[in-house]
Amino acid sequence: MNARTALLLAALAASPLAADAQTTLRRTVDRMPSFDPVQSESVGAMRCVTLVYETLLEYDYLARPYRLRGGLAEGLPEISADGRTLTFRLRRGVRFGPDACLGADPATGGPGTREVVAADVVYSLKRLADAKLGSPGYWTIEGKIEGVEAFYEASKDQAPTDYSREIAGLRALDEHTVEMRLAAPSPDFLWVLAMPYTAIVPREAVEHYGADFESVEVGTGPYRLVTWRRNYRYAFERRPGRDIARDATSLLPDARDAVPIERIVYLVMEDPSTRWLSFLSGGLDVAGDISRDNWDAVIGPDGELTEDMKRRDIRRLSKPSLDTYYIGFNLDDPVLGGNLKLRQALSCASDPRQWETLNAGRVVGSSGPVPPGIAGRLETPSPYAFNPEKAKALLAEAGYPDGIDPATGRRLTLVLDLGRTDQEIRETAELFASFMDRIGVVVKLQYNNWPSFLKKIARREAQLFLIGWMADYPSALNFMQLFVGRNASPGPNRSNYANPDYDALYDKADTTLDDNARLALIAQMQERIREACPWIFLYHRKDNLLLLPHVRNVVLHDFPYGVEKHWRMTPR
Repeated sequence: MNARTALLLAALAASPLAADAQTTLRRTVDRMPSFDPVQSESVGAMRCVTLVYETLLEYDYLARPYRLRGGLAEGLPEISADGRTLTFRLRRGVRFGPDACLGADPATGGPGTREVVAADVVYSLKRLADAKLGSPGYWTIEGKIEGVEAFYEASKDQAPTDYSREIAGLRALDEHTVEMRLAAPSPDFLWVLAMPYTAIVPREAVEHYGADFESVEVGTGPYRLVTWRRNYRYAFERRPGRDIARDATSLLPDARDAVPIERIVYLVMEDPSTRWLSFLSGGLDVAGDISRDNWDAVIGPDGELTEDMKRRDIRRLSKPSLDTYYIGFNLDDPVLGGNLKLRQALSCASDPRQWETLNAGRVVGSSGPVPPGIAGRLETPSPYAFNPEKAKALLAEAGYPDGIDPATGRRLTLVLDLGRTDQEIRETAELFASFMDRIGVVVKLQYNNWPSFLKKIARREAQLFLIGWMADYPSALNFMQLFVGRNASPGPNRSNYANPDYDALYDKADTTLDDNARLALIAQMQERIREACPWIFLYHRKDNLLLLPHVRNVVLHDFPYGVEKHWRMTPR
């Protein structure tokens, strides 16, 4: 250990991070712009939102393959014989708050609470379909619940959205019963009801706080927000009156002498070195990733933890991640959108082996949008896999021989937008630029902070952009919906790919109950996307989680939102 590292560790050990309560869990998170569930687009936002709000359904924490259980609902819904009517019965006695917008507690005079009722579910899903809010999660219910599109279109009116307007397929049958009528049977729809976008909020809070609703929480979740220092620190504490039995799970052997986590502190640390040193000093309890620069210090030649990590009693959990990373083309862009040969050329210039080398074996190269571990993934090579000679030939066919733009006589120049500024993202972007340089194309790098980056993509202002998609639920269709025309920006179809034939295939697959027929349709969609090249496929990550020894009852989860309620800690 060099002198600089030793000094940094000493400073971090003496910082407030290292002096928190005994049952406080400290982790890092990306910047998040809003606590409003309908705006919970980023992974960081989803992780925070699901600490304080709840959905009708949630994942059974330890179950593999993944399965759902009741969240705010008592259990899974009753489903009609035709597969279209879902009836949910709500848990009784679950309460929003405490918060002043709910009135006063008659016993204490302090902020009041209110029971969750079926009308709250109806209201929350209407908010998701309110065009004025522009939720990036509207795609989750669009075309699914009868009458949602009519409500969405009506909400575009300049007058305030009329929340008394009914959605035909969404009814509160009584205070504790909700009925949803689907436009067609949808095998994946129940997964949607475990996503943060569909979390249930009280109307009183939305109307009381107005534009400030994004900065507060009035939820039912296991934790409540007690501190929000934007872009720096978010602190949560166990919600008063929370029935801990609701968060019970079958405990792993290492949790016998541990207790539930009472406090969670999320910290925004964008620099990988700072995150790593904070973890080593005990200022963080969890390291959510191992950076390339630190890989050799953590993982030995045998693929196991180094002796130094073992001496510290640090544990590692590892598995392939259900995600995909890509360079997206904005198909609204006049240069890229109408030039298929150009996109195919740029795709052929990207070398997946070098992505793996750059990332020290923490990723596997990608040949399509669906990651390994998802049923239906195409295993055949992409027709536009790495091939420099083919790239140059396609570039000439695209009208840019040797990369020269005939309109200017100079090399074609494209702009790649990035959502972070750390060294790792810089080296990733520079490697991509070097691939393009080899075929004569110049790529300029444009750095943004994360919220600005997402806004730029949503406004369709980015030409090229580096981003990823983590599975919302364990289905190939969750990745294939990234190319559906109606999901274009500000929705998850960030490339703004539009093809009615593709949309028809997707809609058919989404309502097909026969597994083999469904998988055949998914294969067709993947072939179309690989031919159209709205993305340059980069890689799929491998999840690595490092834990200090006092953190217990942890399993890696592909849908990790709110899982901390299941974790345990031994008091330090």
